This record gives sequence, C-alpha cells and structure tokens, in this order.
Amino acid sequence: MIEEARARARAGLFRYLVLSALFLGVGSITIVFLAILSKLDAPTIGGAIASKETLHAIKLTAVTTTITTAIAVLFGIPAAYALSRYRFPLHSLVDTIIDLPIVLPPLVGGIALLVFFTTPPGRWIEQHIVPFIYTTRGIVLAQLVPAGSFGVRVLKAAFDSVHPRMEQVARTLGCNERQAFMRVVLPQARNGLVAGAVMTWARAAGEFGPILMFCGASRYKTDVLPISIFLNMSIGNVPMALSLTMILIALAAGALLTFKRLGGRGYLW
Repeated sequence: MIEEARARARAGLFRYLVLSALFLGVGSITIVFLAILSKLDAPTIGGAIASKETLHAIKLTAVTTTITTAIAVLFGIPAAYALSRYRFPLHSLVDTIIDLPIVLPPLVGGIALLVFFTTPPGRWIEQHIVPFIYTTRGIVLAQLVPAGSFGVRVLKAAFDSVHPRMEQVARTLGCNERQAFMRVVLPQARNGLVAGAVMTWARAAGEFGPILMFCGASRYKTDVLPISIFLNMSIGNVPMALSLTMILIALAAGALLTFKRLGGRGYLW
C-alpha cells in the first residue's frame, strides 16, 4: 500500500510538472498576442483593414502565395514521393539539401538569389526570359526558396503515412507503378497533401527576409503583408503595423486549424 501510494504520488508530480510546462508555454504565447490586441481597438483595426494600402497588401500576398503554393505542390509531390519511396545514391545528401532553406536564416535565401542573378546564367534569365530582381514576380521566387523546401518536407510526411504494402498489393493485382501511385497512394495521402499545401501557403505568406533582400520594400509594388508591416513600423505608424500583424496572425491561425482538421498533426516534422 505504501509503495502504491508513493508510485501514485510520483505519477501525479510528473503529470503536474508536464502540464505546468505546457500551460506556461501557452500562457506566454497568449500574453504576447494579447499585448498586441491591447494596443488596438475596433475602429483602428477596421480603418486599417479598409485602407487602400492594406487591401493592396492582402491582395498581393494572396496572389503571390497562391502561385508559390501551386508551384511548390506541383514540383513537391513527385520530389516528396521520390524521397519517401526510393533509395538512391546520396539519398541522405539530397534529403539534407532539401532541408537547408528551412533551417538557414531566411535572409540567406534572398542573398543567394541576388548572387545567382549576378552570374552568367542569372543575367541571361534576367535579360532574355523575365526579370526577377526588385520586381513583383520576384516575390514568388523569394517565397518559393523556403516554402518549397518546407512543402517537400510536409508532403513527404504525407506519403510516409501510406504503407508501401498497399502499393505492392496494387501491383500484384495488375497495376503498374504509375497506376498504383494514382489509384492508391494519392487517395490515401489526400488529406495530408492538402494539409501540406495549406501549411506551405501559410509559410509563404509569412516570408519577409528573402523578399526584402531580393525584391526590396516598395509600396504598391512589393509590399506583401510582412513588408507592409516593416514599412509602417519604419515610419512610426504603429497602429497600422499592429493591425497588419493581427491579420497575419489570423491567417496563420486559420491555416493551422485547417491543417489539424485535415489530420496533419504529425506532418510538420
């Protein structure tokens, strides 16, 4: 009886410590966000949302991030499937290179793009195909560097959740490799893939460093929401910057809720 009581006490203490750490973390994040709300009121937020500058920033963010996500998913699905199912020479190196833009400081991506477009291939692209540096279309490229890698990682997790045995059974029943992928793997991984696309969109919407370095910060040209926040803070327009920050937080929260609702809890890392 004494040993059982001690065991229950130890279990209760462990549970208390774990839950305390959880609620301390949640409380800290909540307090930070509430501090932003405390500096705003409904007329301020309403006026900021209705302003021409905000509407332009929201529209530009929505358009560029949607294009970025479409490209990331288009190339990310086959890349993620290859990493999930095949073992080839230098597999670990390729997997690591894919992850580099995720773990490196975001500014590095913007600097790398700038440097690339000073090389002969980059200059040829700028002169003969389409210019990217300090342009609106360059925003997509700047978003794609980190968001594309993030997308491959999340999409790979979706494919990892589908047991290879299902494909093997499909092939024994007469499907070739492509048919097994289309008829078995994609339907099974559908929710995870959609969740991955949602999180890729959210990641692209929050990019700041690569866009600032590669495209600059110009009003009504490259001012996606993070850039618009930066511009307003730089001139002391704090209420506008905080209002735009709340819009970004709302977008991120919506994306996370959608991600979790689609069953993507285990797909981030």
